[in-house]
Amino acid sequence: MNNLMVDNKSLKKDKYIKTQNQWLSGIIIISLFILYMPTLLWLWGRWTMSVWQNGHGILVFALVIYLIYRELQKLKDIPSSSNPWGFIILIPSLLLYMLDTGINTQLLSSLAMILSLVGLSLLFLGALKTKVILFPLLSMLLTLPIPLVFTEAIHLMLRHIATKSVAFILSQMGIPVFTSGTLLEIEGGTLMVADACSGFATLYAAITIAILTAYFCTSIERRIILLLIAAPLAIGVNIIRVLVLALLVNYYGLNILATSAHELSGLLTFMVALPILFIIGKNPVNYKNIIEKNL
Repeated sequence: MNNLMVDNKSLKKDKYIKTQNQWLSGIIIISLFILYMPTLLWLWGRWTMSVWQNGHGILVFALVIYLIYRELQKLKDIPSSSNPWGFIILIPSLLLYMLDTGINTQLLSSLAMILSLVGLSLLFLGALKTKVILFPLLSMLLTLPIPLVFTEAIHLMLRHIATKSVAFILSQMGIPVFTSGTLLEIEGGTLMVADACSGFATLYAAITIAILTAYFCTSIERRIILLLIAAPLAIGVNIIRVLVLALLVNYYGLNILATSAHELSGLLTFMVALPILFIIGKNPVNYKNIIEKNL
């Protein structure tokens, strides 16, 4: 009888501690969500600003959420634990956030937010589950806008590649064209391949999706192909985009760029490049296993 009473008290105590921990976890998560709300809004603004900026951020964020959910579902039977090393990551992250409140870059705040997620995962999920979802969590770094000071040279190189490639194709099509730097002079007007038309956004998105897809692809050959083809594919799709715009300007004049055709062409680069990467990264069907199951 006494043993039964002790067991009931122990169960009640464990239940009380578990409930208390759940409330504490909820309070901490809600507090951090409120703390990082300005950063989230800033990121959302950058992701939705234009297809030529960081439009892939929304797609990658959704993909990361799905991957984290999928990986945690595989370990749902394993109880969560708490690893105090989470504080080693969480505290510096919060200090980094405090630093950014003074200089107001928002980029450091975004970095701090992602690192905080790793720390929280260690504290509330434990080392095992954190290890499984660490790559998807850190891949969110690839959704952050890269300051122009670090990408200016890449933008310029991509602009020159697009300009020279389109000029060559137009000349092969028998269309008179003259180039000067990143300017394309054709009969319908002068078309400038600006930073927005450099294809950097497509390149950034393609490399990000290729890395994520390759990580979860079981075929080594497909992984290698994915990582090798991402950049050439993005550059090639952007060259086609600039070529189409140049042809439209040649036949219909510069006013065509003031229509939705300009923005739609940017969206189409994503719609062409990203599905190709997903198809390449799709795990091959194991027909041997299928046959064995049916026998």
